[in-house]
Amino acid sequence: MGLASGPGTFQPLRGTNADWMSELCPRLWDVPLHHLSIPGSHDTMTYCLNKKSPIAHDQPKLLQLLGKMVPCVTRPVVLKWSATQVLTVTEQLDAGVRHLDLRVAHMAEGSQQNLHFVHMIYTTALVEDTLTEICEWLERHPREVVILACRNFEGMTDDLHQYLVSCIKNIFGDLLCPRGEVPTLRQLWACGHQVILSYEDEGSVSRHRELWPGIPYWWGDKVKTDDLIRYLESRKSSGRPGGSRLFVAGINLTENLAYVLVHPAKSLKTMTLPSLPHLGAWVREQCPGPGSRCTNIIAGDFIGADGFVSDVIRLNDKLLRWAVAAEKGSPGRLVQWLRESPNGEWRLDVFKGLLTRGVLKITLVGSAEGNGTLLRK
Repeated sequence: MGLASGPGTFQPLRGTNADWMSELCPRLWDVPLHHLSIPGSHDTMTYCLNKKSPIAHDQPKLLQLLGKMVPCVTRPVVLKWSATQVLTVTEQLDAGVRHLDLRVAHMAEGSQQNLHFVHMIYTTALVEDTLTEICEWLERHPREVVILACRNFEGMTDDLHQYLVSCIKNIFGDLLCPRGEVPTLRQLWACGHQVILSYEDEGSVSRHRELWPGIPYWWGDKVKTDDLIRYLESRKSSGRPGGSRLFVAGINLTENLAYVLVHPAKSLKTMTLPSLPHLGAWVREQCPGPGSRCTNIIAGDFIGADGFVSDVIRLNDKLLRWAVAAEKGSPGRLVQWLRESPNGEWRLDVFKGLLTRGVLKITLVGSAEGNGTLLRK
């Protein structure tokens, strides 16, 4: 799996990780998606924010007023603190991102049914065009699966929700996975499904079985890296979100007004890039699986600036190491190996969770002989 050349140099990485799901070890094809490690991008569409856009209507009234009175001053400042991505959505998918954070909005100043994406200001890209671009990418990668999180919905009416859901169904059609238990890759491939679409509007979800409820997102709202990591560790200590569901740990820093005023020459990018090595070290320590302290989707800013995506994908190798230990040794040896490994307590928690849920014998050990060896008393 290739990496970007270094912090701060954004590489489209065409073809790198583009088919990582289909290239996973077959032992992992039967692991539910919420037990895998999946890379995501935070505020996916901010690479195409419109410099001439009005300030979004969900922003403070004072900021909206300044945007109208002194746009030549206000908009450039807002733009540099709103952009969280540089790569296009296709480039992000090629890089291996499989969870897209899509914040949909209706711009009052726009046409009646033109929907944009938003993060303080609106994008030049339209939602329908972007969904079509994603669908075309999926057609070229028929064994890859994406999780699309449609949220925010600033300025959306019931009619616009109906219009958007209609667009989603028309564009993706049978690629949409109906709501239910979180599937495995093998199950998705068998049905020809490639899209899990979460939609943070309960009324729409209740009317359409193709839509999944909103996916919990751990947002630290922190300026400093150490504070963000402490927040994420605190959330892990509280356990993963209830039930069998996907969830996101966001490793994105967030500016506040005080920071912006003290650092007028900075931007979200210059604030974020120096933190990437520290955040990357935290990512590499994580473990996927069903344990209470396990991570699932990990989302970051500025995809392509470092090896974040590959780091998240490689976490799945930890599940394989447990499988090998289970096949080659007795349960006692496996538990001893787990305890002696780095993060042993977490790994033991994962092992217990896999065993009690029946996931280990089904998904991590491929043969009946292996199952018998593992479960023999």
